[in-house]
Amino acid sequence: MADAFHRMEEMGDVRGKRILVRVDFNVPLDPATGQITDDSRIQGSLPTLGRLLEQGGRVIAMSHRGRPQKPNPQDSLQPVVDYLRNHLTCPVHFAPDIQSEPAVVQASQDLKPGELLVLENLRFHPGEKANSREFAQFLASLGDIYVNDAFGTAHREDASIVGVPEWLPAYAGLLMAQELDALNQILTHPRRPYWAIIGGAKVSDKVKLLARLLDLVDGLVIGGGMANTFLAAQGYEMGRSLVEADAIGTAKDLLAAARSQGIPVILPTDVIAARKFAADAPGHRVALQDLGPEDMALDIGPATIQTIVTALSPAHTVLWNGPMGVFEFDAFAQGTLAVARDLATLEAAVVVGGGDSVAAVNKAGVKDRLTHISTGGGATLRYLEGEDLPGIRALKHAVRK
Repeated sequence: MADAFHRMEEMGDVRGKRILVRVDFNVPLDPATGQITDDSRIQGSLPTLGRLLEQGGRVIAMSHRGRPQKPNPQDSLQPVVDYLRNHLTCPVHFAPDIQSEPAVVQASQDLKPGELLVLENLRFHPGEKANSREFAQFLASLGDIYVNDAFGTAHREDASIVGVPEWLPAYAGLLMAQELDALNQILTHPRRPYWAIIGGAKVSDKVKLLARLLDLVDGLVIGGGMANTFLAAQGYEMGRSLVEADAIGTAKDLLAAARSQGIPVILPTDVIAARKFAADAPGHRVALQDLGPEDMALDIGPATIQTIVTALSPAHTVLWNGPMGVFEFDAFAQGTLAVARDLATLEAAVVVGGGDSVAAVNKAGVKDRLTHISTGGGATLRYLEGEDLPGIRALKHAVRK
């Protein structure tokens, strides 16, 4: 079936053309040194930028960073520019004042084929978050072609995401297309058996996803803090564990729906518990029915891990979204790491989404052994829920010249 959006490979000869590329440079910095602490988003953009530069395009990269209320040094893209200058062989220019429109226009016009211009943080201009038509038209005036390679922002209705495609021919970048291909595959044509592993803190954050997955998967694993609410819905006493009291009814409904559709749901049968929520809290393994009134379930236990491993062994497709425990504490990360390592051994298409899940596969050293690691975060979750993302919709309805 033909794509409803156009891919970057369809652009034809781009030599000498100004190509406006929406990337995701929203990277974290060490507050003490100002150095980038996780470059994965920049690295994800390099294939698209590199190809356009190699083809002689005059490339203009634009992104937001953070949630600034006004221009400030802490949210500047200057550290990203410095990084790019160290990792690219082409000239990398910087337009340091996004609100100085004549200066930005001049910088875009001065670009030579095979050179890169990075615009300062788009959110330093009030028109970006407001999806100002005037700001979108200004951004569009900087280029001849628009490429969106920032899947992680596709759920935003910002000027650079939904406004610019009203003025320029628009294409999906390599990373954007890769994300959509991987997610569409597991939503429409997964190889079966198809299992989903869903974790995280709250049921309320994943209700739509869980409801949709019940119509798609052959089996479901639930872990993390949200598993406590499902266990409470089954009548277990969860001590001082995180339980969403107002979501217990929802959990009961989801479990009933799974039963009626014949979909097995794996929940923890044993946990690693502690008496306080702290990185240095001593943890102990306890069977679910023996959880004490002062205990907090902070990770899945070894018996649960083995149940998950056994259930997943015949899977041909696995979606993983959310950790199995309090992953930020090493003592309670073992369940999450065990799941990551097991997924790497499967003869299956494995798609991983969600910040903590991505961190887990990195920490477990198995990132390169999985099919697809989504960069999307909230966008991935909403796309899997079936939401029509504004950024994707804008690509589909962009002007054609």
